[in-house]
Amino acid sequence: MAAMTMNKESQMQSVTGQAHHVLPVRIYYEDTDAGGIVYYANYLRFAERGRTELLRSFGVKKLELMEREQLAFAVRGCYIEYLLPAKLDDALEVHTRVIRVGGASLLLDQRVFRGDELLTEIDIRLVCMHIAGPLMGRPSRIPAAVRSALEPLCENSQ
Repeated sequence: MAAMTMNKESQMQSVTGQAHHVLPVRIYYEDTDAGGIVYYANYLRFAERGRTELLRSFGVKKLELMEREQLAFAVRGCYIEYLLPAKLDDALEVHTRVIRVGGASLLLDQRVFRGDELLTEIDIRLVCMHIAGPLMGRPSRIPAAVRSALEPLCENSQ
């Protein structure tokens, strides 16, 4: 598997009072193009892992949500700004912050760092949606347990 989590576990940190999740990522040959630069779409894969680990760290398990509630989070919109390239063997960190928890959506800010260098900024909107039954593909309210786990992380709740 490319860009595996490094030995230290992902963690929550606080920057200027705003809690965020940090996922360490190592860049492998398979993550890069022929020039040893990370292929642009791989940043979206790293961000997906960061979001998954953020949810997991607060007890939200995607598989349980899918099997028990027949719900899943899907990307509704994404804006990504590439500032600097990552290279083969770089040690990166994916920082994920919850900006807003809406009725059926989440707004997240994700940033990829190499040390103190900001490489990529990603604004992402997720929607909670039905994955089975007559409402399949339609938005659903975020379950109360998920909402109560994530709302304390929002910018406006600090």
